[in-house]
Amino acid sequence: MENNEGHVGKREAQLKRWGAKLDRLVAKAEKAGADAKVEERKCIDDLKAKVQTAHSKLAELKAAGGEKWGVLKTGVESAWSELEAAFKKLKN
Repeated sequence: MENNEGHVGKREAQLKRWGAKLDRLVAKAEKAGADAKVEERKCIDDLKAKVQTAHSKLAELKAAGGEKWGVLKTGVESAWSELEAAFKKLKN
């Protein structure tokens, strides 16, 4: 089973990649036309909220002691699933 430090490290790296991707999406939305900009902005705002939730869950996991780690890991996994789904939806 993966330990807390390894799990947190992987998640931090993924959040960093998603943050960069989100920055690129924001830049793309700024260049888009007005109608496209409004729709993309809604998706980007949703992604930003999900990224913030993932950051919060990860911070909780990072600070957790051994016995709480299993419970908090579930919350992190849930936040990750939602964030991955949002990025995939935006691609389509």
